[in-house]
Amino acid sequence: MADVAAPLPSCPVEIALAALHGRWTTLVIRELLRGGRSFTDLARALPALSDKVLTERLTQLTTLGVVERHRVPGWPPRVRYELTDRGRALGPVLQTLWDWGSIESA
Repeated sequence: MADVAAPLPSCPVEIALAALHGRWTTLVIRELLRGGRSFTDLARALPALSDKVLTERLTQLTTLGVVERHRVPGWPPRVRYELTDRGRALGPVLQTLWDWGSIESA
């Protein structure tokens, strides 16, 4: 554990929390942990998620280096989203958060 007096943007915990920030982010990552997906695939897997929020989350995750956006050749143009190595490393983090959240309070 680091001896830190205040949350700094360079703190690894803050960086991880920023990557997971936002409603639906963890579910988008969960879907991408299952393999690359198109926008339509993600929208079908998460039907209650609006296209606007899905677009925002994919943009956020791409900016943070968690997701890569790949154009698929052909017509009509398509895009596929895949986790980077950094994104795949969030799998155990999400599982640990799930496990912790599943512990009943005493």
